[in-house]
Amino acid sequence: MGEDGLARPAWASTDPLMRAYYDHEWGLPVTDEQGLYERICLEGFQAGLSWATILRKRPAFRAAFADFDPEAVARYGEADVDRLMQDAGIIRNRLKIAATIRNAQATLDLRGDGGLVDFVWSFRPASTPAPVLPADIPTQSPESIALSKALRKRGFSFVGPTTMFALMEAVGIVDTHLLASHRRGSSGIWPS
Repeated sequence: MGEDGLARPAWASTDPLMRAYYDHEWGLPVTDEQGLYERICLEGFQAGLSWATILRKRPAFRAAFADFDPEAVARYGEADVDRLMQDAGIIRNRLKIAATIRNAQATLDLRGDGGLVDFVWSFRPASTPAPVLPADIPTQSPESIALSKALRKRGFSFVGPTTMFALMEAVGIVDTHLLASHRRGSSGIWPS
């Protein structure tokens, strides 16, 4: 329970950056290509790390990856990978950097089939979890497993089922706010 009388999950209760992210961004619909591409990439960079680390580095990620403009990032080559490996502002993981470039190329390829947004949102489940306690919140779903497989077939990397479930939570495809949370239903997609 925060000093403002609102309950937040433990991950969003103490760090002001995480609290602002939870209160104003997490779980709200992302329905533009650039925004969704950014979230997929940041979720991939987060694998094995804390989300707070990613949020603190988000401005540097945006600078390094042309504000996550998939057309610009798709043109990155080996010299860009080498340059980014020297950028202390981001996570310097060669595989994740290369995945971000591949994911940009795959995003462009999806334009011929309706685009990234329609593709990802087509995995929205018929219902959303209804957690009472934090332990009730799943880390995967049949839909996140299917989305992971489908994205991999389309050339995406660092899109495992758990990572894709986290994406689905972050962009409003599922609502895993606790039933008693002031944020439950805030996406406008799922009832509170």
